[in-house]
Amino acid sequence: MSNELIEFVLVSIALLGIGIYGLAVKRNAIRMLFAVEIIVNAANLNLVAFARFMPHSGGQTLALFSIAIAAAEVAVGLALIIVAYRMYKNVDIADFRSLKG
Repeated sequence: MSNELIEFVLVSIALLGIGIYGLAVKRNAIRMLFAVEIIVNAANLNLVAFARFMPHSGGQTLALFSIAIAAAEVAVGLALIIVAYRMYKNVDIADFRSLKG
């Protein structure tokens, strides 16, 4: 592996760590949604980096599909958060436990 690929992978690992930290520690639903997006961006960075160094791997195509799916995920997630905010007047995850069946 070349030094450039290692640098991309290290940045991706850092982004993954930040995203996992955001999911584990934060209690705000919007911050958790941002953490999931950071994790998805770490995966996209890996896909594009490996596609650059391994031609014909299809990594860039997969990254474009992943970006489209992430956009749909954000739309649905924000809609759910808005509905929860209207019901509870905050977006704390602990208040959403009453939504269990």
